Amino acid sequence: MRHKLTNRKLNRTSEHRKALIKNMLNALIKHEQIETTLPKAKELKIAIDKIITLGKKNSLSSKRILLSKLQDQNIVKKLTTTLIKRYEKRSGGYSRIVRSGYRYGDNAPKAYIELVDKDFNAKGQDSGPTQKKIENKEQDKVESKKDKK
Repeated sequence: MRHKLTNRKLNRTSEHRKALIKNMLNALIKHEQIETTLPKAKELKIAIDKIITLGKKNSLSSKRILLSKLQDQNIVKKLTTTLIKRYEKRSGGYSRIVRSGYRYGDNAPKAYIELVDKDFNAKGQDSGPTQKKIENKEQDKVESKKDKK
C-alpha cells in the first residue's frame, strides 16, 4: 500500500530522480519555460516553488543551500537577483503547467511548465561558456564567407 507517500518515482532510482529534478530546475530557471511529460512537470512544480521561496529569504545560508541543491553559481545569481524582485509581492504559485498534447512515439502526455510573469527573451537563451564558443565559431564562419566573396 502507498499510504502517505507523496512523490512520484518516475521509474528511476533515487539518485537518478534527484539528478533529473536538479537538471530540470536549472533549465527552468535559465529558460523560464520547458516542455516535459506531465508527471515530471507536476513534480517539478513542487520543487521550483520551494526553491523560489527559499531564494526569497536572500540570506547567506539560503544562498548556500541553493548552491548545494542547484550546483550552478549563475543560476543561483539569477534566482537571487532577478526572480526575487519579480516575485517579492507574490506569496506562492510561482509556476504554472500548461498541457500540450501527447508525444508521438509513446503517447505520453506532454506539458509546458513555465514561471509566472516570465521573461520572453529568456527562452532558448544560453549564457554558458560552451554557447559563447559556438556563437564565436558561427561568427568566424560568417566572416570567412564574407572574406572569400
